[in-house]
Amino acid sequence: MTSFRLLLLLILSSLTPILSSQSILRTFLEQYTIIKINDDLYCDSWRFSVETNDAGIWRQVPARCIDFVEDYMTGDRYPSDSGKVGEDSLLFASTVEITGDGKDIWVFDVDETLLSNLPYYALNGFGSQIFEESTFNEWVSLAEAPALPASLKLYKELQGLGFKVVLLTGRDESQRNVTKKNLLFAGFSDWERLILRGPSDRGTTAVIYKSEKRMQLEAEGYRIHGSSGDQWSDLYGSPMATRSFKLPNPMYYIA
Repeated sequence: MTSFRLLLLLILSSLTPILSSQSILRTFLEQYTIIKINDDLYCDSWRFSVETNDAGIWRQVPARCIDFVEDYMTGDRYPSDSGKVGEDSLLFASTVEITGDGKDIWVFDVDETLLSNLPYYALNGFGSQIFEESTFNEWVSLAEAPALPASLKLYKELQGLGFKVVLLTGRDESQRNVTKKNLLFAGFSDWERLILRGPSDRGTTAVIYKSEKRMQLEAEGYRIHGSSGDQWSDLYGSPMATRSFKLPNPMYYIA
């Protein structure tokens, strides 16, 4: 809205008094439409660079892309993209031979992978504001985050195929009870293990932390066939799953 008003002022200040109100409105709408199209194209390309990790480290959504991200997250594209990731994941999962010894696992991240924090981000600028851990933790404590529908569907289908599910989240160990409560509230159940950051994990990057936990799982004899996360840091590192699947998230970046 701010850019909209600025554009209006610039156009009006450049017009001569002899122009009619109709021509003023026509000029304004034409100019605004051009800028809006350019912003949408730019922001779609920005989102693409985020998802492919070409954007590297970034802290907040560009100001010109706030409306775009809001439209993406609250419209049809986000659930459609998430659904396609789920379909691709299931297609791969159906090719895995399950041994039946309980060691064939799929690893899921939690936030923006199983649980959607969109209600929180809708009140906090859809990623346009600098992240505040305290307010986010207040939201987490409510245990009201809904399931991402595509992930809930995949979760249950994987269990039906015989996979054990391991949840590996960057949330703190102190949030275990509210996280379990929220997962159950959202429809997730019967996971093999829920891994959260303990005291020794604090201060490490997500890549290192999650890689170490996957290494521990493999040391226990688990075979990590698939991994799902909304951040590249959920998936990168050694060891990795046989196949990794990234869900869309243009609202924030975690290293």
